[in-house]
Amino acid sequence: MTFSISVFTGFFAVMNPIANTPIFLGLVGDQSKKEQLKTAKTACIAAFIIVIAFVILGKYIFELFGITIPAFKISGGLLLFHVGFDMLQSKKSKIKNQEDLEPDNSIAISPLAIPILAGPGTIVTAMNSVTDASLIHIALITGIFGIMILLTYLCFSLSEFFLKESVKILLLLLVN
Repeated sequence: MTFSISVFTGFFAVMNPIANTPIFLGLVGDQSKKEQLKTAKTACIAAFIIVIAFVILGKYIFELFGITIPAFKISGGLLLFHVGFDMLQSKKSKIKNQEDLEPDNSIAISPLAIPILAGPGTIVTAMNSVTDASLIHIALITGIFGIMILLTYLCFSLSEFFLKESVKILLLLLVN
Protein backbone atom coordinates (compact mmCIF):
# COMPACT_ATOMS: atom_id res chain seq x y z
CA MET A 1 0.00 0.00 0.00
CA THR A 2 2.83 2.39 0.88
CA PHE A 3 4.54 1.63 -2.43
CA SER A 4 1.31 2.31 -4.37
CA ILE A 5 0.70 5.62 -2.61
CA SER A 6 4.32 6.63 -3.18
CA VAL A 7 4.12 5.84 -6.90
CA PHE A 8 0.75 7.59 -7.31
CA THR A 9 1.91 10.77 -5.58
CA GLY A 10 5.11 10.75 -7.62
CA PHE A 11 3.21 10.49 -10.89
CA PHE A 12 0.61 13.04 -9.76
CA ALA A 13 3.28 15.56 -8.78
CA VAL A 14 5.04 15.24 -12.13
CA MET A 15 2.04 14.88 -14.46
CA ASN A 16 -0.53 16.94 -12.49
CA PRO A 17 -3.61 16.56 -14.71
CA ILE A 18 -5.23 19.62 -13.14
CA ALA A 19 -2.29 21.90 -13.96
CA ASN A 20 -1.99 20.45 -17.48
CA THR A 21 -5.65 21.15 -18.27
CA PRO A 22 -5.14 24.88 -19.04
CA ILE A 23 -2.14 23.96 -21.22
CA PHE A 24 -4.30 21.46 -23.09
CA LEU A 25 -7.09 24.00 -23.53
CA GLY A 26 -4.63 26.61 -24.75
CA LEU A 27 -3.34 24.22 -27.41
CA VAL A 28 -6.72 22.91 -28.61
CA GLY A 29 -8.93 25.93 -27.95
CA ASP A 30 -9.62 26.49 -31.64
CA GLN A 31 -10.71 22.87 -32.23
CA SER A 32 -14.24 21.54 -32.04
CA LYS A 33 -15.23 19.48 -28.99
CA LYS A 34 -15.01 16.28 -31.05
CA GLU A 35 -11.48 17.16 -32.23
CA GLN A 36 -10.48 18.08 -28.67
CA LEU A 37 -11.60 14.68 -27.39
CA LYS A 38 -9.76 12.94 -30.22
CA THR A 39 -6.59 14.91 -29.47
CA ALA A 40 -6.88 14.14 -25.74
CA LYS A 41 -7.40 10.43 -26.43
CA THR A 42 -4.46 10.24 -28.84
CA ALA A 43 -2.17 12.13 -26.45
CA CYS A 44 -3.11 9.98 -23.46
CA ILE A 45 -2.72 6.68 -25.33
CA ALA A 46 0.65 7.76 -26.75
CA ALA A 47 1.88 8.90 -23.33
CA PHE A 48 0.79 5.59 -21.78
CA ILE A 49 2.60 3.55 -24.44
CA ILE A 50 5.77 5.65 -24.13
CA VAL A 51 6.00 5.47 -20.34
CA ILE A 52 5.17 1.76 -20.18
CA ALA A 53 7.82 1.10 -22.84
CA PHE A 54 10.34 2.85 -20.59
CA VAL A 55 9.06 0.92 -17.57
CA ILE A 56 9.68 -2.35 -19.38
CA LEU A 57 12.64 -1.50 -21.62
CA GLY A 58 14.04 1.75 -20.19
CA LYS A 59 17.11 0.30 -18.55
CA TYR A 60 18.13 -1.36 -21.81
CA ILE A 61 17.33 1.72 -23.92
CA PHE A 62 19.51 3.89 -21.69
CA GLU A 63 22.33 1.32 -21.71
CA LEU A 64 22.13 1.14 -25.51
CA PHE A 65 22.70 4.88 -25.84
CA GLY A 66 25.06 5.15 -22.87
CA ILE A 67 22.73 7.41 -20.88
CA THR A 68 22.70 7.28 -17.10
CA ILE A 69 19.66 8.08 -14.94
CA PRO A 70 21.45 11.07 -13.29
CA ALA A 71 22.35 12.48 -16.72
CA PHE A 72 18.74 12.04 -17.83
CA LYS A 73 17.50 13.80 -14.69
CA ILE A 74 19.87 16.73 -15.25
CA SER A 75 18.97 17.16 -18.92
CA GLY A 76 15.26 16.80 -18.13
CA GLY A 77 15.60 19.40 -15.39
CA LEU A 78 17.30 21.82 -17.75
CA LEU A 79 14.55 21.31 -20.32
CA LEU A 80 11.84 21.92 -17.72
CA PHE A 81 13.71 25.00 -16.46
CA HIS A 82 13.86 26.43 -19.98
CA VAL A 83 10.13 25.87 -20.57
CA GLY A 84 9.26 27.27 -17.14
CA PHE A 85 11.50 30.31 -17.65
CA ASP A 86 9.78 31.08 -20.95
CA MET A 87 6.40 30.78 -19.22
CA LEU A 88 7.51 33.19 -16.47
CA GLN A 89 8.48 35.73 -19.12
CA SER A 90 5.03 35.31 -20.73
CA LYS A 91 6.54 34.37 -24.06
CA LYS A 92 4.11 32.99 -26.58
CA SER A 93 4.55 29.30 -27.26
CA LYS A 94 6.49 28.61 -30.44
CA ILE A 95 4.49 25.43 -30.88
CA LYS A 96 1.25 27.18 -31.82
CA ASN A 97 2.89 29.33 -34.50
CA GLN A 98 3.00 26.48 -37.00
CA GLU A 99 0.00 27.21 -39.20
CA ASP A 100 0.48 24.33 -41.64
CA LEU A 101 -0.14 21.55 -39.11
CA GLU A 102 -3.25 19.39 -39.23
CA PRO A 103 -5.48 20.14 -36.24
CA ASP A 104 -6.39 16.54 -35.42
CA ASN A 105 -3.14 14.92 -34.32
CA SER A 106 -0.45 17.53 -34.88
CA ILE A 107 -0.30 18.49 -31.20
CA ALA A 108 -1.49 15.20 -29.71
CA ILE A 109 1.92 13.54 -29.91
CA SER A 110 4.07 16.64 -29.57
CA PRO A 111 3.79 18.65 -27.34
CA LEU A 112 0.95 16.93 -25.44
CA ALA A 113 2.11 13.30 -25.22
CA ILE A 114 5.80 14.24 -25.35
CA PRO A 115 6.96 16.21 -23.29
CA ILE A 116 3.90 17.40 -21.34
CA LEU A 117 2.48 14.01 -20.30
CA ALA A 118 5.39 11.63 -20.94
CA GLY A 119 8.26 13.98 -20.40
CA PRO A 120 11.59 13.46 -18.69
CA GLY A 121 10.07 13.80 -15.22
CA THR A 122 7.40 11.18 -15.85
CA ILE A 123 9.84 8.76 -17.46
CA VAL A 124 12.39 9.17 -14.65
CA THR A 125 9.64 8.74 -12.03
CA ALA A 126 8.51 5.54 -13.72
CA MET A 127 12.03 4.21 -14.13
CA ASN A 128 12.97 5.05 -10.54
CA SER A 129 9.90 3.14 -9.39
CA VAL A 130 10.88 -0.02 -11.27
CA THR A 131 14.49 -0.04 -10.14
CA ASP A 132 14.91 -3.43 -8.44
CA ALA A 133 11.12 -3.98 -8.60
CA SER A 134 9.38 -7.33 -8.79
CA LEU A 135 6.81 -8.23 -11.42
CA ILE A 136 4.03 -7.37 -8.96
CA HIS A 137 5.50 -3.90 -8.46
CA ILE A 138 5.82 -3.40 -12.21
CA ALA A 139 2.16 -4.41 -12.61
CA LEU A 140 1.20 -1.94 -9.85
CA ILE A 141 3.18 0.85 -11.51
CA THR A 142 1.49 0.10 -14.84
CA GLY A 143 -1.96 0.15 -13.21
CA ILE A 144 -1.27 3.33 -11.28
CA PHE A 145 0.04 5.06 -14.39
CA GLY A 146 -3.09 3.88 -16.23
CA ILE A 147 -5.19 5.57 -13.53
CA MET A 148 -3.15 8.77 -13.96
CA ILE A 149 -3.76 8.67 -17.72
CA LEU A 150 -7.51 8.20 -17.13
CA LEU A 151 -7.53 11.15 -14.71
CA THR A 152 -5.67 13.23 -17.27
CA TYR A 153 -8.13 12.28 -20.02
CA LEU A 154 -11.02 13.16 -17.71
CA CYS A 155 -9.51 16.57 -16.93
CA PHE A 156 -8.84 17.23 -20.62
CA SER A 157 -12.39 16.16 -21.53
CA LEU A 158 -13.87 18.51 -18.95
CA SER A 159 -11.43 21.38 -19.61
CA GLU A 160 -14.03 23.82 -20.91
CA PHE A 161 -16.26 23.12 -17.89
CA PHE A 162 -13.32 23.76 -15.54
CA LEU A 163 -12.55 27.01 -17.35
CA LYS A 164 -16.12 28.27 -17.07
CA GLU A 165 -16.37 27.34 -13.38
CA SER A 166 -13.02 28.91 -12.52
CA VAL A 167 -14.10 32.16 -14.20
CA LYS A 168 -17.30 32.13 -12.13
CA ILE A 169 -15.32 31.60 -8.95
CA LEU A 170 -12.89 34.40 -9.81
CA LEU A 171 -15.78 36.77 -10.52
CA LEU A 172 -17.38 35.89 -7.19
CA LEU A 173 -14.10 36.51 -5.40
CA LEU A 174 -13.65 39.86 -7.15
CA VAL A 175 -17.19 40.98 -6.31
CA ASN A 176 -16.80 40.06 -2.63
